[in-house]
Amino acid sequence: MDRKRRSRRELYTKEICACSIFGAMNREGDRFTGEGVMKAIASMRVRGNGLGGGFAAYGIYPDHRDLYAFHLMFTGPTDPARRAAKQELEAFLARKFDVYFDEEIPTDDSVFVRDPPLLWRYFVLPRKEGEDAEMTEEEYIVREIMAVNSKIENAYVFSSGKNMGCFKGVAYPEEIGEYFMLDRLYRGHTWTVHGRFPTNTQAWWGGAHPFGLLDTTVVHNGEVSSYGTNRWYLEMYGYACTLQTDTEVIAYAADLLMRRQKLPIEIVAKILAPPIWAAIDRMDEKEKRLMTALRMTYGPLLMNGPFAVIIGETGRMIGLTDRIRLRPLTAATRGEIFYISSEEASIRLISPHLDRVWTPRGGEPVIAEMKGYEKGSEESYEKGSEKSYERIC
Repeated sequence: MDRKRRSRRELYTKEICACSIFGAMNREGDRFTGEGVMKAIASMRVRGNGLGGGFAAYGIYPDHRDLYAFHLMFTGPTDPARRAAKQELEAFLARKFDVYFDEEIPTDDSVFVRDPPLLWRYFVLPRKEGEDAEMTEEEYIVREIMAVNSKIENAYVFSSGKNMGCFKGVAYPEEIGEYFMLDRLYRGHTWTVHGRFPTNTQAWWGGAHPFGLLDTTVVHNGEVSSYGTNRWYLEMYGYACTLQTDTEVIAYAADLLMRRQKLPIEIVAKILAPPIWAAIDRMDEKEKRLMTALRMTYGPLLMNGPFAVIIGETGRMIGLTDRIRLRPLTAATRGEIFYISSEEASIRLISPHLDRVWTPRGGEPVIAEMKGYEKGSEESYEKGSEKSYERIC
C-alpha cells in the first residue's frame, strides 16, 4: 500500500457573504447626479466580482412625470433576433398602451460591458378597454408586464414606474453607471445601487439588481433559500418569476403586500422577517395575536436565509435585514440626506462628517421619507402598537 497516498478534502469555497448595497435620499426632494453613489459603491468593489451591477433612480424624468417609463432589454443571441423581439414588443404595446415617446436608452459604448442587449425605453399610458376598463392602471400594467416577460421571447421589462428608472447589467456597478452615463445625464432625489456576487444563479443582464415593478425596486445582499415556496405563493396572485434569480420574489412580495394589500412597511417587515415563535410567546397578548396571525396567514412569504435589502419607492426608502441580522446594514444622516449601506466607510467616503450613524436592528425596518410623503395606512399601525422601528422624516 502506498502510504504517500492521502485523500484530499475539497474546501467549501462558495462565497455567501458578498454583494454590496447602497442608497441615498434627499428628503427635501432636491435632485443630484449619480456621481456620489457611483463613488460609494465602487469603494465596495471587493464585495462583488463584476458579474452584475445596477441602479434605481427616482425623479429622473420630470418632463414625462405623468407617464409610465418602461425600460426594455432585448437579449437575443444576434442583432436580428433582438430586433425581432423589439418588433413583437412594439406590436404588443400598440394594442395595449398609448406610447407618447420612445428612444434607445443612451449608453457610452467606450465603456466595456459584457454582451449588452438592445436597450430601449417607452413612455406610455395604459389603454383599458372593454372588460379591462374597471381595472386600476397599476393592476393593468402589472398584468401586461408579466405577459411580456413570460410570453415574448427575448424581451424583458425591467423598469416600469413613473418618473424613475432602473439601469443594470453585467459589469461592476460603477462601470454600469459609466455605461449609462448616470453621472452626466440624470438627476434624482433618491438613488439605490447594487454590486453583485452571484452565488446560485447565472450572471446575465436580466438577473442583475435592482428588481422593480411599477415604482417599487429592490436591491439585495444575501440568499433567499425559501425561493420555491415564495414563488409558488406569488404565482397564485398572478406574478411570473422569469428573471432567474431569487431576489425577484422580494420585489413581487413588496408589491403584493404594500401596493395591492396596502399593508404598512412595519407589518410587511414582520411578514418577510418574522420573530421566531419563542419570541412571539413572550409578547403581550395583543402583539402575540397579531404576530401569530401574520405567521399563519403569510407563512409562505417568510424569507428564509440571510438578507439585507433596500426597498425604493417614490418618496420613500426602506432598509431591512433578516431577523438575526446575518447581513450588514448601516444607516446615517447628514442634513437632509439619508444614507444606507453595507458599509459605513462607503457613506463616509462621500459624506465624511455625518450627523448620526447607527445599525438598524435585525428584522426591524429603517424608513426614510421625503417631506410631504403621505403615510397612508402606517398611521393606524403606529397608534395601535409599540414603535419598534426607525422612521426618518
